Amino acid sequence: MKKFKFSLDTVLVYKQQVLDALRGEHAVILAQVREQEQVLEEVWGRYRSCDEEYRERKMEGLTIVEATLYQNGLRALELEIQRETDKLEALRRKEEQKRSEVVEAKKDTASLEKLREKKLDQYNKAVQKDEETVLEEFVTTTRINQAASA
Repeated sequence: MKKFKFSLDTVLVYKQQVLDALRGEHAVILAQVREQEQVLEEVWGRYRSCDEEYRERKMEGLTIVEATLYQNGLRALELEIQRETDKLEALRRKEEQKRSEVVEAKKDTASLEKLREKKLDQYNKAVQKDEETVLEEFVTTTRINQAASA
């Protein structure tokens, strides 16, 4: 019997390549999300530090100009926090979309792999049946030859 050949092997290989590429893209986006989370945390740290300094200076007493500078600085940091938060949310949406694409590609690949396994199992059963038939014919022929020679 001829060697097993799955007719959709090229499609399966293609789907696996697509899946690998999507996984790579997803990993890149995840790295971007982690990086953006760090950027946001740094901005929050600067905000908390500035706010703490402002509170300490208020207790000691400061001029209106200094108070205005601190308030403007805090507002600028709040705007930066909002921008960085928006970037993070956009990256998270992008990551979620890419994760969905990976899941779909994984489903496609898994269904083709299951089909391939099923076809391979059918092939193996057919090979086994052919081998049993050949063996049966050999035994029958041997018995006939032994009976004829006896």
